[in-house]
Amino acid sequence: MIMAVVGYVAFRPNNSAKNAEPSAPPAVAQTTDLLDRVTRFTSAFGVRGGYRTPTRAERDVLVEGVSALFGGNLEQARTRLAAVDYRVDTFTDGPGGRRYAEVADAASDSGPAARGWGRVYVDLGAPVRWSVQVPHPIADQDTERLGVAVLRGSPGGVMVLAGAHRKAAGGPDGGGAEDGEGDAAGDGSGSGGGGTGEADVAHRPDSVFHAVIAELTRRGLPGIQLHGFADSTVPGTGAVVSTGAGDAATADAARLAAGLAARGVRPCRAWSGSCRMSGRGNVQGRLAAELGTRFLHLELARSVRADPARRDETARAVTEVTAGWAGAPG
Repeated sequence: MIMAVVGYVAFRPNNSAKNAEPSAPPAVAQTTDLLDRVTRFTSAFGVRGGYRTPTRAERDVLVEGVSALFGGNLEQARTRLAAVDYRVDTFTDGPGGRRYAEVADAASDSGPAARGWGRVYVDLGAPVRWSVQVPHPIADQDTERLGVAVLRGSPGGVMVLAGAHRKAAGGPDGGGAEDGEGDAAGDGSGSGGGGTGEADVAHRPDSVFHAVIAELTRRGLPGIQLHGFADSTVPGTGAVVSTGAGDAATADAARLAAGLAARGVRPCRAWSGSCRMSGRGNVQGRLAAELGTRFLHLELARSVRADPARRDETARAVTEVTAGWAGAPG
């Protein structure tokens, strides 16, 4: 979320401590609320502006930084990420009790001049084992809240959170079902195969969001990606559970669908039947299919996402899957 000139400055050689500008030490919050941090960040998203496509060099540096963090090297991560004006803060989530690292833009997290590259949250209390991915916060309303609940549910999690509204940077209205139908709820939900903006990171392999998930995928770590649709798009269905373009996570998908059904959320099972919004064009899912890594694509009706009790029940169903992922890598 920084102007292009800032990206240039971040890559200037720094050969002398004498010439280096002093910088403030990373902020450390002892105890806070993960959900509050996330929703304060996403609440500033607008549908115009606030996104810049990163360069290959910027993506590479960010991946190097988060890779160090995934390996448990916090200081190396801080040093590398500072080269692209990102910071790493650590805090304990009061409600959930886990300690996390937050990888965030140090210069400008929001506003029309922001880069919109997003954030990464990493559980510091256990080895990295799995991820929850939120590509359309605000646009797919409350998926950011569900992502927090899922991250809290099992140890070893990473949450990759997009940094802009999917329509940001003047992109076309992209909400709707995979076949391009608009979202009748007007909340921008759906997999948006019909038209995507620059910030629709579920369909942008040149995004920071994709680069970070690609690193997790190459490590063989399973992930679940959260989306939303209008109730009128698939009447009578509360969720669409899919393995995306691959089939490595079929057993996980079956377990998730059973867990949702047991909690009153009626699923469509895309791996064994015909379902709209199955996410087969999702670029993170395509990479997972190519590498044989487990990937789940979960679409939820607006009524499920909007109701806190139903959202919590959905998170519990997802946690039954992520708890298994947390037990061993890959």
